[in-house]
Amino acid sequence: VQLQASGGGSVQAGGSLRLSCTASGRSFRNVAMGWFRQAPGKEREFVAGIIYSGASTKYVDSVKGRFTISRDNARNTLYLQMNNVKPEDTAVYYCAALATWNPPQSLPSFAPWGQGTQVTVSS
Repeated sequence: VQLQASGGGSVQAGGSLRLSCTASGRSFRNVAMGWFRQAPGKEREFVAGIIYSGASTKYVDSVKGRFTISRDNARNTLYLQMNNVKPEDTAVYYCAALATWNPPQSLPSFAPWGQGTQVTVSS
């Protein structure tokens, strides 16, 4: 199974980006999924999660009200709509299946971390 994140780029503060993550080789309709990010010199952190049906989501406090996670199980695709981005959102963003919800932790056995997609926000 491969998770391919895309949609990153360079954007000015206050702008928007939409990230996508497509799973190939296996359906993810039965697993919770999440977005993580890693900024230079920092550990990878959880950003947003969504349960298998899409009925429940959760976010790290720093992105609440600005980011929205969603999924299309028919297309095997996960999304992250990023609005009103800030320079501190600059990071490489990764998608992953979630092994646990509280706290949210990745499930490496579902798929390894992919390349991620770079998001750079300038002030």
